[in-house]
Amino acid sequence: MTERRRPWLLDGVRAGTVQTPRYRANVLRAGDDSTDDAGLPVVLVHGNCSSAHLYQQTMLALSGRSIAIDLRGFGDSQILPVDATRGLRDYSDDVAAVLDALGIDRAILVGWSMGGGVVLQLAIDAAADRPELVAGLVLESPVPPVGYGGTDADGRLLDESASGTGGGGANPDFVARLQAGDQTDESITSPRSVFRSSYVAAGYDSELEDLWVASMLTTATGDGNYPGNSTPSTAWPGFAPGTTGVLNTMAPTHLDLTPILDLDPKPPIAWVRGTEDAIVSDASFFDLNTLGREGIIPGWPGAEIAPPQPMVTATRRVFDAYRDVGGVVTEHAWDGVGHSPHLERVEEFAAVIESLRRDVSN
Repeated sequence: MTERRRPWLLDGVRAGTVQTPRYRANVLRAGDDSTDDAGLPVVLVHGNCSSAHLYQQTMLALSGRSIAIDLRGFGDSQILPVDATRGLRDYSDDVAAVLDALGIDRAILVGWSMGGGVVLQLAIDAAADRPELVAGLVLESPVPPVGYGGTDADGRLLDESASGTGGGGANPDFVARLQAGDQTDESITSPRSVFRSSYVAAGYDSELEDLWVASMLTTATGDGNYPGNSTPSTAWPGFAPGTTGVLNTMAPTHLDLTPILDLDPKPPIAWVRGTEDAIVSDASFFDLNTLGREGIIPGWPGAEIAPPQPMVTATRRVFDAYRDVGGVVTEHAWDGVGHSPHLERVEEFAAVIESLRRDVSN
């Protein structure tokens, strides 16, 4: 077994433990928050198979106070099982508990990929008793608000069981290599190879790649964490979402973030995405229906029954509806960028956050 390397901190970033009633959280901090003019804090929430460490460059590029939170089962936070029947609420409730412990009552929330769904869920749940908490949202390559995979562009299920989505869809060799702490690029399913092929667009190069891979390798594996369990389905490819673990939290049978349309007030949203995103796209290769269409998984029943989910289109339809009911959504679609705009365009991504913070502070 390869020795697992823990992520390290860049100069200017501090780490500490925050104990909450829900879990023990590792929190990264940057910036000077000791003065009254430090501005609204920026809270950053990472995505699946990663940790807060992947946001360090963003934090250092921001002015004022920023914090990045390791979700349960990632980074240096406590490993606890995830109840996927609650969608992303185990994670969003955890983030809310950290903010309470830190005395943060208003902030800009930034969420990447799965983290985008986490901060949307937090905004939805906070609306009832503390609508002032979420001053604005930066959603970076977010999970579609209608769930990941298994629906059409309007969020309608292709199959009532949501077959092909959830924990059963993870590549078992990738999971095994995560668990073993594999730092090599000897296989297309190694975390390093997956980072290069899927997290970023072709041509991305960074001297910090070892840090990014170390961050991926902090992912806790198993039915209660990544990827989660599954249940049988009579529809192709033979499985449906389970009830525990990471991937099941985003299955369309468990996740529905369209209640953002009902928020009052509606925090402004900055939607940032790369046009070369391999994970969230209208033909994602992380969607088993795409793999079936390409002949990678046999037995695909065809586009009439199992078309790939048009993820960007589905997201845009929800955000268009958000505008129609009075919300503000600004889309930033960057050519030549993959799933990780915050890594591929550090300064530009930080500028989007700063602009939103200025807008809501005026």
